[in-house]
Amino acid sequence: VQLQASGGGLVQAGGSLRLSCAASGRTFSRSDMGWLRQAPGKEREFVAAISSRSGTTYYADSLKGRVTISRDNAKNRVWLQMSSLKPEDTAVYYCAADPPILRVGAMTWTYWGHGTQVTVSS
Repeated sequence: VQLQASGGGLVQAGGSLRLSCAASGRTFSRSDMGWLRQAPGKEREFVAAISSRSGTTYYADSLKGRVTISRDNAKNRVWLQMSSLKPEDTAVYYCAADPPILRVGAMTWTYWGHGTQVTVSS
């Protein structure tokens, strides 16, 4: 699976941003998808995930209510809508696919994209 994340950029605190991930290389509808992020000097952390068929969603507790993950299997895309952004949301956001176990906090994923930078200014 090839994953291409996009949509990052510079946004002011309180603003919103929508990240997009385009997938190719296999049947997207069979892939559980997720977003993770890594801030400068910090470990990578789980943001959100969505299951392949039912669309069940999983969110990091710290971000619940501010992020929404969605997918369109016909378009082979998954999105991460982020709102009320804070400077501490500044990070590289990665799209990932096919974790061995899909759950909140899943950090092991089979496929990774290159990431897109999100910078939130105060």
